[in-house]
Amino acid sequence: MTRSIVHSGKISKAWWKSAVVYQIYPASFSDSNGDGIGDINGIIAKLDYLKDLGVDVIWLSPIFKSPQVDMGYDVSDYCDIHAPYGTIEDVEHLLAELHKRQMKLLLDLVVNHTSDEHPWFVESRASKSAPKRDWYIWRPAKYASDGRRMPPNNWKGSFGGSVWEWDEATEEYYLHYYDAKQPDLNFENPEMRAAIYKMMQFWLDKGCDGFRDISFPDAPVTDPKSEWQDFPRKEGPRVHEYIREMNDQVLSKYDILTVGELNHHTPEMMLRYVHPDRREIQMGFSFDHVNIGLGPKQGRHIVEPWRLPEFKAIIARWQALRDAGGWHALYLENHDQPRSISRFANDSPKWRTSSGKLLCMLHTTLFGTVYLHQGQEIGMINIPKDWPLDEWKDIQTQNWSDEPHAGFSSSQPWMRIPDDYKMWNVALQAKDPDSLLSFWKDMLAFRKREENILV
Repeated sequence: MTRSIVHSGKISKAWWKSAVVYQIYPASFSDSNGDGIGDINGIIAKLDYLKDLGVDVIWLSPIFKSPQVDMGYDVSDYCDIHAPYGTIEDVEHLLAELHKRQMKLLLDLVVNHTSDEHPWFVESRASKSAPKRDWYIWRPAKYASDGRRMPPNNWKGSFGGSVWEWDEATEEYYLHYYDAKQPDLNFENPEMRAAIYKMMQFWLDKGCDGFRDISFPDAPVTDPKSEWQDFPRKEGPRVHEYIREMNDQVLSKYDILTVGELNHHTPEMMLRYVHPDRREIQMGFSFDHVNIGLGPKQGRHIVEPWRLPEFKAIIARWQALRDAGGWHALYLENHDQPRSISRFANDSPKWRTSSGKLLCMLHTTLFGTVYLHQGQEIGMINIPKDWPLDEWKDIQTQNWSDEPHAGFSSSQPWMRIPDDYKMWNVALQAKDPDSLLSFWKDMLAFRKREENILV
């Protein structure tokens, strides 16, 4: 199945401004074949539920072929599907079923790096003279006065330690901001960029309706006391040039949604990406609100006390983006963040529903495009703190019912399910007009009715 390219210079209606986007973590959403892992056919089986909720777009976290070192954010083939999730034909079926319901598909586009098992990298590391050598970032070693081999510099990766990995075969270092098995692509190479654009067009021609693109901001000021220093230009000095090129050659030819992840950016900095005159992307995820209370010595899940006026000021500052001509992606939680009721409110049984309703009201009455994370609509909360680390694998499976395995699968799921699923699930809340799920339905319907006020 293919779609025609929009040849007119201007898209007549920005449908994505009033859209409700629902993020799905494929492994954890719905298992159709009983292997304990969520899959594409499981997603298809739940489309009527999502349509009834008020969802317009489903955003799938990575579904591409991958060795799963980082839950699919290590892609080994952009034009194939991770086998436990399904096949290309299953994705085509999903697209057909979505479009039949006037719904759309947003794919996670992971193009900062690939898996080290991707054929591009396999060829790149084959030799220093390999045709794709410069598709990745390679540098020679430095040597101390005593002859010790050292990385090219002391940049620090996202997971700690050096961003450089030594390759014994070719005796050079390659760059990886994330895991060593996720080598960074070299966007200075025009052939590599052309291959990325070709891959994007492959999915757009199949009917995909947009991409969530991972963008990398400038790092904060480095700590001179640390052995490893924050990567100083994670996005590179020519990032806007490359995004504009991507838009001109591919994105602008389709009526699609594009959103970027823009950590550490101010509203003024985000405008450089999302203002229509820039011809780059349509909106971005900001991080000020989800980072509230995280001081320089705190980790993601260790939060200092914060005050409501601080949170209000952050929200107000980012709402002003609209007045400057930009657009904002509204979210309170996602796959990288704690559950919003646990993070911003009170997740005790007594206050869980009320907390969820207050956050829902905030979420659905702001300017921007609403992004809802799977399970947020039924008040799913953080995994219990007393779980051992080996059971805290990733995003919790969706609670569909009080049946065994929470109705997610007919067999043991790939990840442990918290005991509270019998009281907090879709089936139970769908019957209750006062439930959080019913409240989300009502608020999303209200938002659509009052589109001219809220969007």
